[in-house]
Amino acid sequence: MPRDWADLFITDEPDGSAGESQSGEGKERRRGLLRRLRENLSKTRQALGSEIQATLFSKLDEHTWERLEEALIMADVGASTTASVVEALETEATEGGLTSGEALSERLIELLADTARNENDRIDIRAKPTVILVVGVNGTGKTTTIGKLAWHLRNELGVSVLLGAADTFRAAATEQLEGWAQRAGCEIVTGPEGSDPGSVAFEAVTQARSKEIDVVIVDTAGRLHTQDDLMGELAKVRRVIARQLEGAPHETLLTVDATTGQNGLRQAQMFADSAGVSGIVLTKLDGTARGGIALAIARELGLPVKLVGIGEQLEDLRPFDPDDFARALIAER
Repeated sequence: MPRDWADLFITDEPDGSAGESQSGEGKERRRGLLRRLRENLSKTRQALGSEIQATLFSKLDEHTWERLEEALIMADVGASTTASVVEALETEATEGGLTSGEALSERLIELLADTARNENDRIDIRAKPTVILVVGVNGTGKTTTIGKLAWHLRNELGVSVLLGAADTFRAAATEQLEGWAQRAGCEIVTGPEGSDPGSVAFEAVTQARSKEIDVVIVDTAGRLHTQDDLMGELAKVRRVIARQLEGAPHETLLTVDATTGQNGLRQAQMFADSAGVSGIVLTKLDGTARGGIALAIARELGLPVKLVGIGEQLEDLRPFDPDDFARALIAER
């Protein structure tokens, strides 16, 4: 499961991440990342963790399991996911002799992490160029996510990146993306306000091919899944890219605002059905007590959460790791 940027991406380079993870420096870095994740998920942990700790360290009876279910549902883990996790934990507690509060908490963390595991949780960037299409509703942090992703690809993996500003409806989106391109040290293709987004995407891929750029990240106009004309336009952008480069777009990432809770789950479902979504970027986790939505999306939709946004800083866009995430939600330390 991805824990660092080198783990998230499939490249042509030999995988040296395993050795680093065993080194003292690698272990200390991971501990630091977990600490930061815990800090930025404090709202969810305060709402969820305190209730769970009180529940699992008290008498185990029917009321215990009901309180646990309520706590998980309030954190937007989702009814189906919650029922499955609580049933498994109750069974192990009654049949397997798992009774201590600490042991139950550890097993709950494991069960929650298991709900979010997905074998397709990595991003393959071996195609030259690899085209990553980013979609989502306005206000979910789409453009910022693209900028941070470009920065990490350039500065941590040494990959050349070109941005395609195909959100031509909102002038501020292009200006914001231009700022990120400058910050990340990558090129950008733009078009006049109101111009055809498909033409911008086409030109971005054309330039990437001619300049032998490794990765193209294409921004798109924020849209609701109920806006048929905009969803149709998004389909057109995909067709333009596909006609120009076989297998493209190679990755379609959907940004989902965690603060919207179950609405985010419904958005993800609609986009998955119409936009060929291959992975989720869950943003604004630091501003919500509904962090469990990451688990609901992963289990109920079968879509891998690949990245999470937990703050404003560059390092606050992180590859999603289900074990670290579940521990940050529950554990007091």
